[in-house]
Amino acid sequence: MAQYDMADTLGAFLRARRALVTPEQAGLPAGARRRVPGLRREEVALLAGISPEYYLRLEQGRNRHPSDRIVTALAAALLLDQDAAAYLHRLARPTPTPTGGRQRPRTGRDDHAGLRALLDNWPGTPAYAHGPGGRVLAANRLAALLCPHYAVGRNPLRAAFLAPDMRRLYPQWDEMTAKVVSGLRTVLDVDDADPELLETIRELTLASERFATLWARREVRRRDTGRSRLDHPVVGRLDLRYEKLLRPGTRELIVVYYPDPDSPDAERQLRLLEAS
Repeated sequence: MAQYDMADTLGAFLRARRALVTPEQAGLPAGARRRVPGLRREEVALLAGISPEYYLRLEQGRNRHPSDRIVTALAAALLLDQDAAAYLHRLARPTPTPTGGRQRPRTGRDDHAGLRALLDNWPGTPAYAHGPGGRVLAANRLAALLCPHYAVGRNPLRAAFLAPDMRRLYPQWDEMTAKVVSGLRTVLDVDDADPELLETIRELTLASERFATLWARREVRRRDTGRSRLDHPVVGRLDLRYEKLLRPGTRELIVVYYPDPDSPDAERQLRLLEAS
């Protein structure tokens, strides 16, 4: 699969998303003997107030830059939420890449040493940081105790689909993997995707049927905060909150896990540190 396909296209996104919308959801009669899942092209065109011929050109990639008004109408027709609508606008309005390629933010050894020192100063809070390719750049001791795939040099994205112990760690594995993929779409740089991330996506598309199915759906939802339920082999069930923080001036994300104060999960997390 080519890099351009990995980074997504306007036409591919439109095709995938109309397949997820039923006529009933769009307020249209279902009719009989439908040959396609979801909406037909002409139905999307009708709902968006454009001609079927113009919509066909959009899906076929013969018109890649519709106006903001048309993109907004398409988002409404496809029942896209705020995150998915923003992603559609990004596909329709890619940022021009300067001659010679866009200069990526620099991260050096000293930057990661400082990042490691920061995370180590949170000894009671599992925290790790990963780069745009998904590889862990820095992690404190408790993060690695919480999950071995959060240790430096590991790739939690890859592990989520290919490591058997991740299925055991996450009792709601199907829900977790769906969140991972829909969140990945929001951080994937449409115009300048990270080569390491593209390689991971390519590998997972071939090696994991679950990933390939989720990736083809092209669902987009930002996941900066939420909850994770884990079945830890040492301390048992953990229900933790998480926050994802973008490190200024970089494409690196800091991921922090924490329990509700004075909860059984807080006690179990403390036992995890004591048992090590």
